Amino acid sequence: MTGSLRPELSPLMVDDLVRAALIEDLGRAGDITTYATIGPEKRALAAMNSREHGVVAGLPLARAAFRLLDPALRFEALVADGDRVVPGQPLARVEGPARAVLSAERVALNFLMHLSGVASYTARFADEIAHTSARVTCTRKTLPGLRSVEKYAVRLGGGSNHRYGLDDAILIKDNHIAVSGGVASAILAARAYAGHLVKVEVEVDGLEQMREALAARPDAILLDNMTPDMLREAVEINRKHHGLSVEAYAEIPARIALEASGNVNLQTIKAIAETGVDYISTSKITMAAPTLDIGLDIELE
Repeated sequence: MTGSLRPELSPLMVDDLVRAALIEDLGRAGDITTYATIGPEKRALAAMNSREHGVVAGLPLARAAFRLLDPALRFEALVADGDRVVPGQPLARVEGPARAVLSAERVALNFLMHLSGVASYTARFADEIAHTSARVTCTRKTLPGLRSVEKYAVRLGGGSNHRYGLDDAILIKDNHIAVSGGVASAILAARAYAGHLVKVEVEVDGLEQMREALAARPDAILLDNMTPDMLREAVEINRKHHGLSVEAYAEIPARIALEASGNVNLQTIKAIAETGVDYISTSKITMAAPTLDIGLDIELE
């Protein structure tokens, strides 16, 4: 991830997520395999090593897994969330009571592998469009309970975040339009309802709908399942609507933003970005991201 300011996670949220995962894994009787085979006096050193190229995300959750299970465990991060890593590179070291190291291992790795996978997959999309001004952004299609940390991982991978939930921005979709009676009326109703800090976006599936939306002045327009040719035309319509030159169009933040969605993958995102849209939303960076292969290699003292 480029830039000096990286996203951060709330320690309270981290502890809640990790505590729930530990309770789920340890159940009623705890780690009976470790209790049966490892004496309480045993200590261990362990390294969390990447086995693939990727972007790291989730170290605060891995740290919390060990800390919550045994505060005596020492966790030393050797990289930072957002760093790109290579196969064989150590990400962190853990030292302390062997029982706690072994019992916290899977929860720590589950969070670290999944979130690093999201960050790494996002980075592949972001790298494809780095030569444009477009940004790849996630959606609300996330694993239940993990939305905040998955969106955190998206940002670490170079993507941007769409709304977090139904309560922080208005996105008028096709079903809202169908029930409310039209694009313009839905936008005007949303404007009348929302506070002045709440953004309003509307989804359109054709250029005539887009023109109707422009007249009602939402903050953003989502161009759903349009071809690259249609997207280029939409960008041109938007530019002329604002009376901007080609050079000025990309530099004016106050204009209506355009977001492309639908049929977005690693093979199509470059052509979509080169049409001039501002954002490209896809659920793939959260819902289809493979985990990053990370292992915990342990050595008894």
